[in-house]
Amino acid sequence: MQRKSRGVSLLEMLLVIALLAVISVVAAGVLTGGFAGMQLRSEAKRIVAQLRYSRTQAIATGQPQRFTIDPQRHTWTAPNNRSGEIPAQLRVSFTGAREVQPRQGEGAIVFFPDGASTGGRVQLSAKRAAMNIDVTWLTGEVRLRRGEVAP
Repeated sequence: MQRKSRGVSLLEMLLVIALLAVISVVAAGVLTGGFAGMQLRSEAKRIVAQLRYSRTQAIATGQPQRFTIDPQRHTWTAPNNRSGEIPAQLRVSFTGAREVQPRQGEGAIVFFPDGASTGGRVQLSAKRAAMNIDVTWLTGEVRLRRGEVAP
C-alpha cells in the first residue's frame, strides 16, 4: 500500500500568503479612508506643525508672527519664508478675524509674544471626511480634530 503525502506545497503556501497580503491592504484602505484619508490627515498635521512653529517664533523673537492661508490658491505661508501648497484634491476653508486678513479671500492668524493669537479655524476636507485645525485666541493653542464636512 502506498501512502500519499498530505502536506502543502510551496506554491500553495505562497498563494495563501499573497491572498492574505491583498486582503490586508484592501482592509487597511477601507478602515483608514484610503489614500484621500491619509492625504487629508498628513496635510492637516503639516499645517498644525507650521501653526505651532509660528507661535514658537513669536514667543522666541518677542515679535508678532503671521501664518496666512489662501483657500482659493491652496497655499499657506509661515514665518522665516516657510510656505507650502495644499493638494488640489482637498477642500480648504478658513474662519478667523477679519481685521488681520491680508487680502480679500486670504486668511491669517497672528501669534503674539505672550503666546496668544487672533485665533481661527482651518478646515481641510476630502470626500466625506474633514479635519478641523483650531487655534484659540487666548492661549494660541493649536488643536487638530475630526470635523464635519460643511455642505
